[in-house]
Amino acid sequence: MNSKIHRRAGIVGVALALLLSIYSGRLVYLQVGKHEQYAREAAETTAKKKIVRAERGKITDVRGEILADNVPIYTVVVDGSLVGDRARMAEILSRRLEIPRDQVEQRIASTRPYIVIKNRVAAATVDAIRTELAEAGLRGVLYKHDPVRMYPNENMLGHVLGFLNHEGRGVQGVEMMMEPYLRGEDGFVYTERDRTGREIVAYRGMERPAQNGMTVRLTVDMNLQAILENELDSAYQRLNPNMITAAFVNPHTGEVLAMATRPNFNPNTPGTAPLETTKNRAVIEMFEPGSTFKLVVISAALNEHSVNEDTKFFCEGGRFAYAGKILRDAHGYGTLSVHDILVKSSNIGSAKIAMHLGADTFYEYIRRFGFGERTGIGLPGEIKGIVRPRDKWTGLSITRIPMGHEVAVTPLQSVMSMAVIANGGNMMLPQIVRSVEDDQGREVVSFRPQVVRRVISEETAAQVNSALTEVVSERGTAPLAKIPGFATAGKTGTAQRVDPKGGYTPGKYVVSFAGYFPANDPRVVGIVVVDDPRTPGTSTYGGTVAAPIFSRIGYAFARQLDLVPENEQSGGTTIAYVPFNSGAN
Repeated sequence: MNSKIHRRAGIVGVALALLLSIYSGRLVYLQVGKHEQYAREAAETTAKKKIVRAERGKITDVRGEILADNVPIYTVVVDGSLVGDRARMAEILSRRLEIPRDQVEQRIASTRPYIVIKNRVAAATVDAIRTELAEAGLRGVLYKHDPVRMYPNENMLGHVLGFLNHEGRGVQGVEMMMEPYLRGEDGFVYTERDRTGREIVAYRGMERPAQNGMTVRLTVDMNLQAILENELDSAYQRLNPNMITAAFVNPHTGEVLAMATRPNFNPNTPGTAPLETTKNRAVIEMFEPGSTFKLVVISAALNEHSVNEDTKFFCEGGRFAYAGKILRDAHGYGTLSVHDILVKSSNIGSAKIAMHLGADTFYEYIRRFGFGERTGIGLPGEIKGIVRPRDKWTGLSITRIPMGHEVAVTPLQSVMSMAVIANGGNMMLPQIVRSVEDDQGREVVSFRPQVVRRVISEETAAQVNSALTEVVSERGTAPLAKIPGFATAGKTGTAQRVDPKGGYTPGKYVVSFAGYFPANDPRVVGIVVVDDPRTPGTSTYGGTVAAPIFSRIGYAFARQLDLVPENEQSGGTTIAYVPFNSGAN
């Protein structure tokens, strides 16, 4: 009998021990294994989740000058349930925020926990309010941090920088392009109030600090940008065109040194500007390039050894009948060499070179020079222009495309094609961002120069360079592009303005000049494009309108970059630096 009792007692004891073990294991599992989950659920149920906003990253120029920053702005809020001396608080808030006292008294009469008193309050004002309320022993005022994006240079570089929408996200420009790096990541903290209404922090293990956005360093040099913008302002006022845009690049790295468009806008107040003025015309404007396109066909023919510099073509005295149409030159030429066809900008000579080269090979080089595709700079809205497939060419195309008709390009495409000649034959990837840095100034991402492809040989580039240098002389079409003290190379472009309804607009032109300097050791390549300049009494050509603008910009750039004039390099007479007359043509 006793043995049975002991057996039963043992079984019961084991069962109880097993049951207690199960309960203990479950308790350990709940308290340890599921601690974070239940703490989170408890926090979400009993405490308030407060979002800690990340600060947007800065944008700087290549030297570190701040181009986009955040101004600490606050919203002043009152918790009506915590206000004691309402009259005293109303007096302080009214005086500091410059709001009529009766309005403040009316608002804080409520016991609502969230009463907005004023938005967009400066940090200095908030500090003064906080100090005075503390001295008066008053509580119940909260300050919601809501920084505002600020562009200290206002209109300058606005098209490149872009701006923010009402949700604080990038719209256009670098702000949109680099949004993932600039925006940062919001954090949070759970808070609750004690019995006296004071806010206390709970569940500190549940906090996640905000990760501020990174700093984006551009390739743009604001010293050069200021020069460019000043010259465009002068030209825009003088010529009253529909649009004027310019871009300048380091031909060896593809880095954008300066880029601007007129008309412009202030990114601090984008809502006050017409939408059209906020667009970066250097990457979204499409135009027929005119004679700047001739370097493509001549480079192609030389590179394929279809011709050499001295190969002669008869230019028909300025009037060439082909496929039932007449092709004309601005001047009547007889026989010209390939070199002089580029120097004199002969439409007929260029057409004959293309016919000799062959349409298929010519088309291949058009694409190798980057036309018909985006440059890859990454700026929002960039277009690829228009290059019709080879099988869509008409019988006239082989004579019209060499002179820059039947194609549409962007200013940036044109400047990058000119850079091919300047750097010895490589198509570079244009870049507007140099690096991305963390809050300690350490590089997180670095954008190094990239060669997209070799377009032509160094020998071909040197041959074309020789002709483009002579273009900027009294023998060529652009003597007004000459930069004093430096050999300058480039090409003019003049094309009738395309009518959106079809055909061309009579008497309306898009003129341009694309070039580089110094021609013997290129440091800067750029383009100036002017849409429909009003030049009464003056011929409307790229060489008379755009070339002088390029010259003035280049002259100032050379001084800013400390380039040594060639006369000084050779020990000759020192050039006297005399500023150009900004009102000259």
